[in-house]
Amino acid sequence: MQSYLGTIVAALAAAASALLVVGVTHRITRRLGQRSLLLTGLAQHAHRAFQVATTVLAVQFAVRFTTGYATGTSWRQALLHILVLGVIAATAWLVAALLVVVEDTALARFQVEVADNRHRRIRTQVVLLRRLTIAVVVFLALGVMLMTFPAVRGIGAGVLTSAGVVGVVAALAAQSLLGNVFAGLQLAFSDAVRLGDVVVVDGEWGRIEELTLSYVVLRIWDDRRLILPTSYFTSKPFQNWTRTEAAVLGTAEFDVDWSISVQAMREELRRLAESSELWDGRVCVLQVIDATGGMIKVRALVSAANAGNLWDLRCLVREHLVAWVWKQRPTAMPRMRAEVGDAGGGQPWQWASPGRPPQAGRLADGAGSDDARIFGGSEDGAARSEAFVGPDEPADSRR
Repeated sequence: MQSYLGTIVAALAAAASALLVVGVTHRITRRLGQRSLLLTGLAQHAHRAFQVATTVLAVQFAVRFTTGYATGTSWRQALLHILVLGVIAATAWLVAALLVVVEDTALARFQVEVADNRHRRIRTQVVLLRRLTIAVVVFLALGVMLMTFPAVRGIGAGVLTSAGVVGVVAALAAQSLLGNVFAGLQLAFSDAVRLGDVVVVDGEWGRIEELTLSYVVLRIWDDRRLILPTSYFTSKPFQNWTRTEAAVLGTAEFDVDWSISVQAMREELRRLAESSELWDGRVCVLQVIDATGGMIKVRALVSAANAGNLWDLRCLVREHLVAWVWKQRPTAMPRMRAEVGDAGGGQPWQWASPGRPPQAGRLADGAGSDDARIFGGSEDGAARSEAFVGPDEPADSRR
C-alpha cells in the first residue's frame, strides 16, 4: 500500500511540476512573442500539445523511478505501457502543432489575400507539405505504438519476409490513390496550378478553393463546387488564367451588316472602355475577323485586371454596342437582302454604284488606328507580337 501511495504522490508531484514549468514557459513565450511572430504562434498553437506531452512524460518518469522492478510487475508494466503510448501520441501531437506554427510563420511573410498575388505557389507548397508531413507523423506514431506490443514485434519478422508480395498487392490495390498523391506533389512543385488560381475545366470557370494530395476543389462562378482528383490536372489540359498574372483579355463578337462604319464602332468602344472602371487601360481593340454569308463579324477585344472584372466588362461591351447599333446604325443590323424592281429608290439599304476607289497611299477606314491592331501599335501590342513569333521567323515577317 505504501508503494502504491508513494507512486501516486510522486506522479501527482511530477504532473504539478510539469504544469508549473509549462505555465511559466508559456507566460515568458507570450511576453517575448509581442516582438516575434514565431513565438506568438508557439504560444497559441503549441501550448496545449507541449503541456500534455511534458505532463505525461513527467508522470512516466515518476512511475518508473518510484516502483521497483520486482514490485507489482503486472500493474507496473501495464501502467508504464499506457504511459509510453501516451508519450508517443503526445509527441506526435506536439510535432504536428509545430508544423502548423512553421506554416503560419512562413505564410505571414507573403501577402496572399490580394487580387493579383505572386505568392500562391509558396502557399500551395507549404500547405501540401504540411499535410503530407502530418500524415507521415501520424503513420510513424501509430507504427511505433504498435511496435511496443510484444505480439506485434513477434510477427514482425514474418511480415518483413512477405513485404515484397504485400507491397506489390498494396501498390496494385492503391494505384489510383497513390497516383493522386504523387499528382498532388507534382502540382505543388511544378507551379501548374495553385490555391486561388482562376481556371477553366471542362467548360466550367472557377477558382481553386482547396488543393489536397488526393483531390482539388474548384469553386465555380455560381458558387457550385466541382471536386476533381489531382491526377486530372496532370493528365488532361485545362486553362489557367492567373498562372503569371491576374490581368486577362476577353472578347465580344457581333454579326453586323456590311454597311456598318467600323471606325465609328471602334471609337464608340474606346469611349465606353475609358468611361468604365472595369477596364485596366491596356487593350481596347475592335477588328473585323470575318466577312462571309452576307454579314461581317466584328470582334471587340478588351482587358481587365482580373477574371471577374473581365466578365462584367465583356457583358457591358455587348449591351452597349448592341444598343448603339440599334439606335445609331439601324441599317447595319444583320438581315437578309432581296432586291426586287428598281434599285435606285434612294433607300439606305438599296444598292448604289460604288464611288471612286481610294487614292494610292491612303489608308482604309481605321487601318492606321491603334484600336485596330492587337499585335502592334503600342508597347503592349509589340510585346505581344514578340511573344507569338516563332523561333525561325523574324518579327517583321508577321506584319
